[in-house]
Amino acid sequence: MTEIETVTAFLSALEDLDVDRALALCSPDIVYQNVPLPPARGIKAFERQMRGMARYGTGFEARLHNIAATASGTVLTERTDVLEKGAWRAEFWVCGTFELRDGKITLWRDYFDWPTFLAASAKGLATAALTSLRKTRTRPAARR
Repeated sequence: MTEIETVTAFLSALEDLDVDRALALCSPDIVYQNVPLPPARGIKAFERQMRGMARYGTGFEARLHNIAATASGTVLTERTDVLEKGAWRAEFWVCGTFELRDGKITLWRDYFDWPTFLAASAKGLATAALTSLRKTRTRPAARR
């Protein structure tokens, strides 16, 4: 599998919320970081974060816009990530760096604009609230 194929398979596993399949593509010494948050170092710390995402989230999508690999095993992505939790949904632009060694991901570092992420989160919250309100208004009255 090429480096690009490994990264796309990894993102596909996360879209399926299949943490075990994603972990199989990672090195035991993986470093994962959403800049500027502190990195998760090692497969156990990374696994905790991914299992938390799969447990608390109900959906994830990584819409790739561009992907490129260097001769040294680095893969760069430009994508729109979509996070879901029930009716809440946030879409935001992400640039990711993946480094691979021996066919395994050793580094996953994402960069995104925090104000854009927060705005997308607020929009998702408002949409979820409106959806809930509409459902409440369209329910028939309970019989007494």
